[in-house]
Amino acid sequence: MKIAITGASGKTGYRISEEAIKKGFKVKLIIRKNSKISEELKSLETFRVSLDNKEDLDKALKDVNALVIATGARPSLDLTGPAKVDALGVFRQLESCKRVGIKRVILVSSLCTGKLFHPLNLFGLILIWKKIGENFLQNSNLKWTIIRPGGLKENEDIKSENINYSKEDTQINGSIPRRLVAKCCIDSLSNNDSVNKIIEVTSSNNNKKISFKKAMQII
Repeated sequence: MKIAITGASGKTGYRISEEAIKKGFKVKLIIRKNSKISEELKSLETFRVSLDNKEDLDKALKDVNALVIATGARPSLDLTGPAKVDALGVFRQLESCKRVGIKRVILVSSLCTGKLFHPLNLFGLILIWKKIGENFLQNSNLKWTIIRPGGLKENEDIKSENINYSKEDTQINGSIPRRLVAKCCIDSLSNNDSVNKIIEVTSSNNNKKISFKKAMQII
């Protein structure tokens, strides 16, 4: 399987790329024009595009079987960023998928998406726009999976961290290393039971260890 990863230069995106390579996927990186990628990923096929350029985006997404959307608005004085990236940007990527024939999409979203009264919404109502982006995907007629992680951590020592998988709107607190989020995205691509599901994930050394496959049979 060949997959495209948008937002591949981001802190979660590059980890998704690494996990995809470990699992034997062919990987195409799609990044912003001025973004930098790590040395380890520079040998991969890479496209630099703006999400509002329909032709370039279609060209970048051609000849792949699935798309992982790891784009996300960055903290900025421009409070329209979440609307542009987390809602409209997702919509544009989904429309491109339909034009080029991609049927499978994984979206990295956020815990508490859709909640109005949340501190994160001080940044341009980001959780509201993320929910709109989720809705676009759910109504797209594509095979989708939405990963909603808790607070994102940078640590790479994940041996003692076990994931708490749950269905939508059941977790409101907690955190998870970006590496584990990346693993969830790639596990979703190989598991039909994850299709058309919203999966909330946090992690802790207090959680009981459970495989992704078994978790998908439960939630």
